[in-house]
Amino acid sequence: MNQDPRNFPQAAREALADPLLRPALGRLKTHFGLGRAMAVQRYGDFENLRIAGRDIRDYAVTHLDTLLETFEASVEARGGKVHWASTAEDARRAVLAILRDTGARTVTKGKSMVTEEIALNPFLEANGITPVETDLGEYIIQLRREPPSHIIAPAFHLSKEQVAETFRASHTELDPGRSLEERNTLVQEARAMLRRQFEGADAGITGANFLSAAEGAAIIVTNEGNGDLTRLLPKTHIVVTGIEKVVRDMNDVSVLLRLLPRSATGQPISTYVSVMAGPVGERDEQRSFHVVLVDNGRSRLIGTEAQDVLRCIRCSACINHCPIYGAIGGHAYGTTYMGPIGAALNPGMQSIDAARHPMNASTFCGRCAEVCPVLIPLPRIMRHWRAAEYAQGLAPKSIAFGLGLWAFAAKRPALYRLGTSLMARFLKLLGRSGTVRALPAMRGWFAVRDFPAPAGKTFHEQWRARK
Repeated sequence: MNQDPRNFPQAAREALADPLLRPALGRLKTHFGLGRAMAVQRYGDFENLRIAGRDIRDYAVTHLDTLLETFEASVEARGGKVHWASTAEDARRAVLAILRDTGARTVTKGKSMVTEEIALNPFLEANGITPVETDLGEYIIQLRREPPSHIIAPAFHLSKEQVAETFRASHTELDPGRSLEERNTLVQEARAMLRRQFEGADAGITGANFLSAAEGAAIIVTNEGNGDLTRLLPKTHIVVTGIEKVVRDMNDVSVLLRLLPRSATGQPISTYVSVMAGPVGERDEQRSFHVVLVDNGRSRLIGTEAQDVLRCIRCSACINHCPIYGAIGGHAYGTTYMGPIGAALNPGMQSIDAARHPMNASTFCGRCAEVCPVLIPLPRIMRHWRAAEYAQGLAPKSIAFGLGLWAFAAKRPALYRLGTSLMARFLKLLGRSGTVRALPAMRGWFAVRDFPAPAGKTFHEQWRARK
């Protein structure tokens, strides 16, 4: 699968025409959307919790340098080692060096979007090391050689029938006549296959949902228990995470833990919350604990109008409520971080030229900001990137011409009223059946929707008439 955000327009068209994707995306409302709504209602004062979460993340971002230094000192005091990685290449090389020092040949991995971001798996494979994803969704898409389509549910785009086909094609040593019709049967088969990998792994790699500076701890939340098996069984444990995940202490972590599962899956708390601080078993000198802190463009956002995007706790609430994602899914974005959070984050971490298509694929309905647990103003950040795109001359000429024409008219009220009056009457005439089905200049917009025909009069005209 070609992962390139520059291909977003074509990939989005293909996604819209994919009949298998529709049922999967329909589960967003019934699974994640409904779950979050019920969890928020049960909590009571969720708005004040969001404000507290925002303040914690703001403090962390504005004090990132000192908190990271404190975190490093705390990790080393517990017998661990911190590795600093400015780029994705630095991060990959750091992980490879650790694995080679320990003689590791097989690695089990917990779910980590940062390792997806830095393309760690293909790099390890190219260097003779076998990574095995142990999160069920990640395991499925690894077998299919696909990237995640969702941040917390990597295989969300697949039906159980597609998963069954993947298992039959991959688990060839099992009985080809076995039944794989039920979801619990699929889970049991994956568990049995992964058990062997857990027992034989030379090292384990996890991500981190949060880093506690005072305690030198990395915290992960999971629902499958694979994170604990990944970090506890091998003698080498590597945490790969972004520098922005750090907060002051476990008190701050406890607040964010109330926000994350409720916003992500509607759970009051996830099944497992694992606090990882130093090598497991203080008397076992052969065990090691490493944390690779990845920048990869994050620090460039500090002090800019997009800084607030670093508050993100990767809950996917914005994705789960986005009408654009709900129409095309995650693969169309061509990036690790999809949906509204990707549209706000990627232009700063990559470049505006590379990531400009997804940031323009927004109606600015504001639903993403309404549900964000740490109050990230995602539409405002996307508008900032659009303005930067225009200023750099990267906006399509047709868009620039259209905006210039609109600005010319908007600065001349009489001309603006005349133009909108004529357009309202034209659209009413065009939509005699009640809807406008096509316009020459907006073929892409009308490819998947119709437009209700207007009343034939502008708001100004109706206001004057009623007054």
